[in-house]
Amino acid sequence: MGTKKTFARNRVKRRVRGKIQGTSECPRLSVFRSNKQIYAQIIDDASGRTLAAAASLGAKEAQSVPKLEQAVTVGKMIAEKAKAVGIESVVFDRNGYLYHGRIKTLAEAAREGGLKF
Repeated sequence: MGTKKTFARNRVKRRVRGKIQGTSECPRLSVFRSNKQIYAQIIDDASGRTLAAAASLGAKEAQSVPKLEQAVTVGKMIAEKAKAVGIESVVFDRNGYLYHGRIKTLAEAAREGGLKF
């Protein structure tokens, strides 16, 4: 099972996911935050495919820095990978997390990298 906090986040997650939908023209940028790492995926919900992904786990430069700086690194990485695939605009899915801290930092870094949302 999970904790009350997990159930609350999943309830918010379902509510947000009902309102946003990633298409091939404007896919969904989904963010997952664990205690030690942060992950981002660009997803086309119409075809059910992940178009690009970035994680602090795979980046060596993100391992020895604070978590906020990890979020900046992942935000820039996901923006670069999106440009490589030809994606310019996305719909941001905060995945039930509050829009502050690492989530906000990743979003701002992705915007600086050239993604529009």
